[in-house]
Amino acid sequence: MSGPARRLRALALPILLALAFRGACYALMTAAAVWAERRPAPGALPDLVLGALPYLGWVARANYLLWLALYLPLALALLATDPDRWVRYMVTGGLVSLARGVTLALTGLGPPDPAHAGPGLADRGAWQAWLELVSPWGVFAHGSAQAYLTKDLFFSGHTATTFLLLLYAWRDRRLRWLALAAHVLVVASVLLARIHYAIDVAGAWAFTFALYAAREWRPRRA
Repeated sequence: MSGPARRLRALALPILLALAFRGACYALMTAAAVWAERRPAPGALPDLVLGALPYLGWVARANYLLWLALYLPLALALLATDPDRWVRYMVTGGLVSLARGVTLALTGLGPPDPAHAGPGLADRGAWQAWLELVSPWGVFAHGSAQAYLTKDLFFSGHTATTFLLLLYAWRDRRLRWLALAAHVLVVASVLLARIHYAIDVAGAWAFTFALYAAREWRPRRA
């Protein structure tokens, strides 16, 4: 049995606990998103970046599947090559989700592009919408996030997840540039799909890097 395989086996419980923590944090963040969706919000805000970019409908329709196709293989590659670091990555990812839940509750911005926003919750109850939003099948097969979450969600989860993965994969030369390319494509997709303002992307970089640094940075000894 190879070294990484032995580490995977030895870390089975931490891996499961990290997954459970990440999932619980995502569920709490999603509850904040549903709560924010039910609040009134102003119209679209001016955005210099969005104003210079075209809206691409096919990118909007495929956005979540594109994120999944770019994110999942790299996350699994990190797990296979460095399971210890992957566990820390998942825990930090959970903390990023919690931070995003707080910012969702604190902000109430209107959709970046009201003309292409989904129908919203309509007559859906909050509990039913939450269940569909925490379900991978609901999000990726039925487009529940695009349908129910019409308001701006500060900060961008697409950006945060792929940026955090890039930070944790950076020291692996085999994954570094793939993770960077995936992150750039995801950032471009959320802007071209008009699902986020540019400030949501910048905010994701700031919050994600701050939490990564708090967890991973250690001062060098003189």
